[in-house]
Amino acid sequence: MSKKSDTTAAEAHYNTLIAPVITEKSTIAAEHNQVVFQTPITATKPEIKEAVEALFKVKVKAVNTLRVKGKNKQFRGRPYTRSTVKKAVVTLEEGHTIDVTTGL
Repeated sequence: MSKKSDTTAAEAHYNTLIAPVITEKSTIAAEHNQVVFQTPITATKPEIKEAVEALFKVKVKAVNTLRVKGKNKQFRGRPYTRSTVKKAVVTLEEGHTIDVTTGL
């Protein structure tokens, strides 16, 4: 019975972190012991912290989140709106690092 609960907890952690954000700005943040992840809109800071600590075996100092509202765009003259996404900037304790280029 505990095996099933362990599996669902691991799946929840994988569902909490959608993908790492690899941009110029996030690369600069990595120099300050920060990693940026894309998360579901419904994810909370404690859930994000728990997922990062469980999946990467690191100690999280702080989690800051921001919502990026989807832009209004046009494709072949037809308007549409990009999806709103949530980003989490995770600050790690000193001595802990995550290499997002290697994957899980």
